[in-house]
Amino acid sequence: MESSLETAVNEWHASVNEGDLRRSARAVGNPIVVLGPKGAGPITPEQFGEWVERSGIKLVPQAWYPISDRLMVVEEDATWPESRTPTRVATVFRATAGKVTAALRLSDLKSALELAYICREMAASE
Repeated sequence: MESSLETAVNEWHASVNEGDLRRSARAVGNPIVVLGPKGAGPITPEQFGEWVERSGIKLVPQAWYPISDRLMVVEEDATWPESRTPTRVATVFRATAGKVTAALRLSDLKSALELAYICREMAASE
């Protein structure tokens, strides 16, 4: 049986890979915290949907690393319209109430796992 976290992360990937602006906006919380090569911070679901449509990114999951009941790292093969050769990346996902509320994309699995463990420990010490 799939957890709420897995369901949210799978819907996030499906909506992003379809390039569907509306579905992508519905898959995330308000706000969603993002991290990527062009910056970090909270954005609205509408801004997230616009990014999905504008970027044309595809992120094909390769391996899943559960960290806690709300955090998971997913190693992915990323492609963009201008570069069809896959690049391996890893994203730290946080989900709340069936929606992805953070998607923190890093360049490698080790960095993503380190960040996820830090996030888990910060949340546990609140």
